[in-house]
Amino acid sequence: QVQLVESGGGLVQPGGSLRLSCAASGSISSISNMGWYRQAPGQQRELVAAITGGGSTNYADSVKGRFTISRDNAKNTVYLQMDSLKPEDTAVYYCNADLTTTWGARTKYGGQGTQVTVSS
Repeated sequence: QVQLVESGGGLVQPGGSLRLSCAASGSISSISNMGWYRQAPGQQRELVAAITGGGSTNYADSVKGRFTISRDNAKNTVYLQMDSLKPEDTAVYYCNADLTTTWGARTKYGGQGTQVTVSS
């Protein structure tokens, strides 16, 4: 069994910062790509940032220069540092991971999401 658990969401004022974490645990053999998505009310889920196993990153245009994705492979954890937050960043943030389980299945797992609200 595999679990991805996000943490670090909350309420922050415009211009503030938050750091999200997502820890993967369970029967994991290896993890390749990891990423963060978000979904605002009435909107489609969109990719925010992604990072490969080798550390290459890509970002949505809307967050470039403000958000930073990183990972700790020893901890099977991916982070999203969010700075200069704007009200339009308000959404539920989800992490996911492309991984191989100990029984050899290659699949994508996702977390349950964490709410980020940017408001004064």
